[in-house]
Amino acid sequence: MLNPPLRLHWSTKRFDELDVHLLHHLLRLRTDVFVVEQQCAYAEIDGQDLHALHVLGQQPDGALVAYARILPPDADGLPHVGRVVVARELRNQGMGSRLMQEVLAALRHHYGSARSALAAQAHLQAFYEHLGYAPVGNPYPLDGIPHVDMVRNAE
Repeated sequence: MLNPPLRLHWSTKRFDELDVHLLHHLLRLRTDVFVVEQQCAYAEIDGQDLHALHVLGQQPDGALVAYARILPPDADGLPHVGRVVVARELRNQGMGSRLMQEVLAALRHHYGSARSALAAQAHLQAFYEHLGYAPVGNPYPLDGIPHVDMVRNAE
């Protein structure tokens, strides 16, 4: 028997709209996955959260289980999507695609278009291609993990 689909509350918030509990939960989720699970020591708190939009997927009990941030456009003129993460227990259930649909909607709402860039972990390149992103350049190591820069030019 399949589990019923999980109903999440989705929101997009600026840094100053995050309460301390939600900030704690998003930093905990990102650290649990990117630092501990992936065994990658890097500067998780990089100062960019202050300027980002935070896309949040919370269960009815408030538990944060999906997250991404959108950084404002930089020199290339594109907003940058990053820190895309789904809690381990909810992976392989379509939650990553659902999260990215929320990210694309937030991009359209805040920037007028879903055009954006991201640095994907190389093993996730096909996932992002399915969402309209195309690789630019060759894979490169970032904090010991192969990454590839990708851009979504089409609306």
